[in-house]
Amino acid sequence: MSWLQKAGRGTNKLASDNKKKKERLLSLFASHCSFVTGQRLRRALQIGELYSNLYSERSRWTLVGSIWRRLQSKHAPAGKLLAALAGVFMWEEEKIRDDELRRCAWELQAMESVRSQNVTPKTAVNVDPGWEVVMEKKNFRVWRRPIQGSHLFEYRVFGSYTDVTPRQFFNVQLDTEYRKKWDALVIKLEVVDRDVNTGTEVVHWATHFPYPMYSRDYVYVRRYHIDVENNLMMLVSRAVKHPIVPESQEFVRVHSYQSKLVIRPHKSFDENGFDYLLTYSDDPQTAFPRYCVSWMVSSGMPDFLEKLHTAALRAKNMDFSVKDYVSVVKPTQPTQDRLGADNAHTRGPSQIYA
Repeated sequence: MSWLQKAGRGTNKLASDNKKKKERLLSLFASHCSFVTGQRLRRALQIGELYSNLYSERSRWTLVGSIWRRLQSKHAPAGKLLAALAGVFMWEEEKIRDDELRRCAWELQAMESVRSQNVTPKTAVNVDPGWEVVMEKKNFRVWRRPIQGSHLFEYRVFGSYTDVTPRQFFNVQLDTEYRKKWDALVIKLEVVDRDVNTGTEVVHWATHFPYPMYSRDYVYVRRYHIDVENNLMMLVSRAVKHPIVPESQEFVRVHSYQSKLVIRPHKSFDENGFDYLLTYSDDPQTAFPRYCVSWMVSSGMPDFLEKLHTAALRAKNMDFSVKDYVSVVKPTQPTQDRLGADNAHTRGPSQIYA
C-alpha cells in the first residue's frame, strides 16, 4: 500500500509538471503572436501613412479596389466578405455588363418590329404583356406596368424629336456639369468613381422633391455605349451602394432605381431626328398612396424629357459648352449577331465605348 501511495504521488507530481510546462508554452506562444501581430499592424499603419502622403483620396481608393479585385478572383467568397468589412466597392459585381446593354437595344428593336407591321406604338407594347398607356402627347407616349412583388410601377416612354441631333441629346443627358445649369432641382451631381475597363461610372445625385417631402439622393452606376454598326446609342443606370458616399441625415437615400435609354437616329448621329425608348423605375421612399406616387412619376418624367430637350437645343445653338461623350472611338471585334439586320443606317464595323 505504501508503495502504491508513493507511485500515485509521483504520477500526480509528473502530471502537475506537464501542466505547468503546457501553460508556459501557451503563454510563450501567445506572447509571440501578440508581438508579430503588433509588428504587422505597425507596418500596415506606416504603409497607410506613406500612401496617404503620396496619393490623393481617390487614388488610394482605386489602389485598394484593385487589390481587393485580385483577392476576389482567387478567393471569391472570402473576398466579398472582406470587401464588405473593409468598405471597398466591388466593380466586378456592380458594373454594368454587356448583356444589360444588349437587352436595352432589343427592347427598342422589338417595338420597331411591331411598328413596322403597321401596328401603332400605342398598342406596340402589347407584345410585352402588362403595359398600359397612362399618357399620350404629340411627341411621346408613356406606359406603365406593375413591378412584381411591389406596390410600384415601371414606366416606359417612346418618343421622337426632329429638331436636335442624337449626339447633342445624348451628350446633354450625360454631362453632369451642364445639368447643374439646366435642371433647377439638382442639389448635388458628381461622378465619384470610375471603372477604367468598362467606362462604368458611379454617380452621386441629390435632388429636390416636391414639398413637403425631404430631398432625395441617389448613388448609381451608369454606362453608355454607342453601337455605330447598328446605329444605336444606349445608357443604362441602376442604384448601388458605395463606401465613398455613405447615407447622411441631409437626404433620404433611394436604394431602388434603374433607368435604360436607347436612341435610334433617323439618319446619323450628327443629323437632326431620332427615336428613343426610356424605361424607368425607382422607389422614392414616400408614405403617399400608390396613385399619388404614380402621378408624380408619370407626370415628372415627361417634364424632365422636355427640359432635357430644351437644354439640348440650347447646346445646339452654342449657348452652353457641352462635353462630347461620343468622341472616343475604339475598334472592336465584329458583332456576333446584328441587332438590326434590316436597318439600312449602318456606319461600319466600329463601335464607340465609354
